[in-house]
Amino acid sequence: MRRWLPMMLLVGSNVFMTYAWYGHLRDLKGQPLLLAIGASWCVAFFEYCLQVPANRIGHQYFSLGQLKVAQEVITMCVFAVFCLVYMREQLKLDFLWASLCLAGAAYFMFRNVPTGG
Repeated sequence: MRRWLPMMLLVGSNVFMTYAWYGHLRDLKGQPLLLAIGASWCVAFFEYCLQVPANRIGHQYFSLGQLKVAQEVITMCVFAVFCLVYMREQLKLDFLWASLCLAGAAYFMFRNVPTGG
């Protein structure tokens, strides 16, 4: 279970990160840029509160490259849900192709990881 804790923390981190990067496009539309920057920084604080321990714990089980690829896959999954649900945008077929490329990257980074634990 402890091996999966970093991945769960990265999911939470990516929820905050995605909102910090893109939430202002909906919620602070028409507001001054400095307000959007300040609000995004406040949200990003919580991202780092999850991301830093995720990587510290995760590096005990995974290589740096594996952590990075896992984070990118998680980012795309969280971003897809965010686009559909929160921003009410439609995903295009190009998103699928990009996701398949990331899935391929994840395969090559994790194909020799022992199972269990």
